[in-house]
Amino acid sequence: MTSHSTGASSGRVKGPGSGGRLTGIDAARGLALLGMMATHLLPTFESDAHLTPTWVGLTFSGRSAALFAVLAGVGLALSTGKQHPLTGRPLSAARRGIALRALVIAIVGLSVGAFEVDIAVILVHYAVLFLCVLPFIGLQLKILCAWSAAWVLGSPLVAFLLRPWLMATHPPLQLDHNPAWQDLATPGQLLSDLFLTGYYPVLQWLSYLLVGLVIGRLALTAPGLPLLLLVGGTALAVFAKVLGTLAMEKWGGLAALQSILVDPSFPLGSLLQVNLSGVRQEGSWWWLASSAPHSGTTLDLLHTIGTAAAVLGLCLLIGRLADRTGLDLLLPLRGAGAMTLTLYTLHVWAVASIHLQGWTEEAVYFAHAALAVLIGMAFVILRIRGPLEWLGHAANQVGRGVPDLSTKK
Repeated sequence: MTSHSTGASSGRVKGPGSGGRLTGIDAARGLALLGMMATHLLPTFESDAHLTPTWVGLTFSGRSAALFAVLAGVGLALSTGKQHPLTGRPLSAARRGIALRALVIAIVGLSVGAFEVDIAVILVHYAVLFLCVLPFIGLQLKILCAWSAAWVLGSPLVAFLLRPWLMATHPPLQLDHNPAWQDLATPGQLLSDLFLTGYYPVLQWLSYLLVGLVIGRLALTAPGLPLLLLVGGTALAVFAKVLGTLAMEKWGGLAALQSILVDPSFPLGSLLQVNLSGVRQEGSWWWLASSAPHSGTTLDLLHTIGTAAAVLGLCLLIGRLADRTGLDLLLPLRGAGAMTLTLYTLHVWAVASIHLQGWTEEAVYFAHAALAVLIGMAFVILRIRGPLEWLGHAANQVGRGVPDLSTKK
């Protein structure tokens, strides 16, 4: 959740007319942050027997977190160079920098895991994803595309085969809570949860970073690429969702899955629309035909990759419009997007620690979102990094052997 598009992700922007590409990436990251806050603070289901999905659940569930992960890959590609990592510096230096940045994120995530909060915190998974993507840094674009496609197609099948075996142990190799420092005492359970049985299974989610690396290696300043991302991403997202819906509702998938559930009144249809993470996906190959958010299937990955590409393309296009009009149209979003690690951590802490009596859920969300936007705007206008972004940047610079502890962007 940190900004990886070099130290100047927003700092190179002297005005709205320069750096549109990078401001677009930060803006997309800010939009993802606000979307995740919405799923944390606003109901994703109605409080009825059928768990009717709300507009928040239908719009943001699964997509916002996936957008974060795809943008992480984009940022890593930009920070390590398109052709040769670090423009002549050894590839090992880039990897050390990324690894040390991941260590900072992991420390923050394990600490945040101690908060008593009904939020699936992504930070530790995010850090592990950075470590897992290290072997792919510096690959030729064609090879990277092949790895990305293979991972999207193959990782859900591997997870489907391994997950029941891990869940059959006593106790199951699943944490049922956010990873925290005490979980280091049970490394087998922790690793199983991080890679396969948890809310953000790294095995499948590595697909997002690999695709992000591919996107980041493209010529994002080319005139037609943002539109291609918007149109192509939208088409991919619609195709995957339509195919998954047909498989469930027209071709018998939902009926087959409903028949293997212990409780026939279980509202599986609603969960398939919003969030399948709490359902044991085993006992039928039909699970792999779902495009449900947080199902980790190929269709889910394709749909969320498509929406992420479309959002990024749209933000890049708005950045182009800002270039032409001289208006910093993306400032509210790119400010928050430039310091997501700090703002996300503050958000989780606030949910756990500050209870606003008499406030509606909508009012609480507006307060969190408004503060995130205002704080982000202030930091980007002052051209300084957020405190946790500064730590991540410093760790990255130390790993690369280029010590630069400046707080300026």
